[in-house]
Amino acid sequence: MEKKQIKEPIRKKWIWIALLLIVIGNVPWYLPVGSYEPLIFGVPYWALIILAFSLILCGFLSWVTLKEWDIVEDEEEAEKRGRVNE
Repeated sequence: MEKKQIKEPIRKKWIWIALLLIVIGNVPWYLPVGSYEPLIFGVPYWALIILAFSLILCGFLSWVTLKEWDIVEDEEEAEKRGRVNE
């Protein structure tokens, strides 16, 4: 098995910064207290902001997990299975 560099997102500062900004945006503490207007399709605008940031968070975490996190376990397990089947 060739040596492959393991990528772990915990070591990348830009991922933590992006995650922090998304989480801060997800909590509408920066909006005026008691504000609920305008209503968009009967839903307060802050609820749509939370929904949008939640979807962004889900997409970002999915992307980080798929593209920025590279572990060797899958290859090691496939190699072990290959040895067992021989």
